[in-house]
Amino acid sequence: MWSHFVPRHDTWFDKFVADWGKKVGVDVRVDHVNTVDVPRRAASEIQAKRGHDLIQHIAPLSQYEPSVLDMADVVQEANKRWGQQQELCRKSSYNPNTEKFYAYCPGWTPDPGDFRRSMWQKVGMPNGPASWDDLLRGASEIKKQTGVPCGIGLSPETDSNMAARALLWSFGGSVQDENEQVAINSDATIAAVEYMTRLFKEAETSEVFSWNPASNNQALIAGKSSYILNSISAWRTAMSTNREIGDDIFFVPALRGPKAALAAQHVIQQWIVPTYAGNADAAKEFLLHYTANFPAVTYHSEMYDLPAWPSLVPQLNGWLDNDPWGAKPANKLSFLKDSVSWSANIGYPGPSNPAVGETFNTHVLPTMFGRAARGQASPEDAVAEAEESIKKIFDNWRSRGLVGG
Repeated sequence: MWSHFVPRHDTWFDKFVADWGKKVGVDVRVDHVNTVDVPRRAASEIQAKRGHDLIQHIAPLSQYEPSVLDMADVVQEANKRWGQQQELCRKSSYNPNTEKFYAYCPGWTPDPGDFRRSMWQKVGMPNGPASWDDLLRGASEIKKQTGVPCGIGLSPETDSNMAARALLWSFGGSVQDENEQVAINSDATIAAVEYMTRLFKEAETSEVFSWNPASNNQALIAGKSSYILNSISAWRTAMSTNREIGDDIFFVPALRGPKAALAAQHVIQQWIVPTYAGNADAAKEFLLHYTANFPAVTYHSEMYDLPAWPSLVPQLNGWLDNDPWGAKPANKLSFLKDSVSWSANIGYPGPSNPAVGETFNTHVLPTMFGRAARGQASPEDAVAEAEESIKKIFDNWRSRGLVGG
């Protein structure tokens, strides 16, 4: 499983799973892996048909559907115990074409905008940007006045992928439509690429082309970015290392664009059981035990992990209004109470099917935006290139009966 961005979670989790193993008589070993390395590790084990009985990642693993067990029985039991699963989590783990739950998704993490209030106060926006136009105007002025750039990534990594989708959707574009037909080549997508090219030229630096998932967090904390799209983990890190910086970090929900105000989930928990697993029943039983204890997951992740079954954590809104970990002001996270309304699965407006998973994991969208921003292709050509790549991916998975249309 990934090494959590909030270390307190893993300290709690390792003891939690060990205690469960002793209680039920199962020997358990947990390997925490850097999130960048999880997809490669998972692919290697699945190809070799040997490895961990249970694999967890923070982005959809739909491309492994043919090689994993159906988790429908676990989801059905969870729904029976705790009500209906959040639709966002369902769409991120279920393929309607095969009627298979290729993953089990007990939790998720929103992807708000994180900004340094002291910087935005200087340009007359103490509450940060509310729209993509605000971001361009404010971030450009901050860079002009202070030299500090904006931090929207354009590299082949998770956070850049999420930012690309938020921008694309807000302009009315998408990778696929609701019927799983490729829809990337549109006037809306070209407008989004034109916007990103301008934002890069006026408010960013070339560092964003080589970022990894931790880079934007580090830049915000170090005062080298005025705004990033991320979870709350950068702020939590700052709260534990430099309280003054932590108190200067604030949040905004999804930025408003010409057509919508949407953000991709920052993290979508993906627990898969490969077909080679020798202890599949124990793995599934553990997942239900883990889900039943989601109040502890949310608490020890310091409000990072939110439940896919909201009834499990009735105290969540109280925690968001009065942060138990010392936020200043105490209600800094209260905006997350309606985060489901401005969050979408990465396949929006369709499901996170295997073609969407492969498109995500091969970083087609950051490449599209990045090529135009670098001047390596016009916005129209960058979009056409992305369309060609995406169509090949969709055609492959559709020929295997795993994508609709």
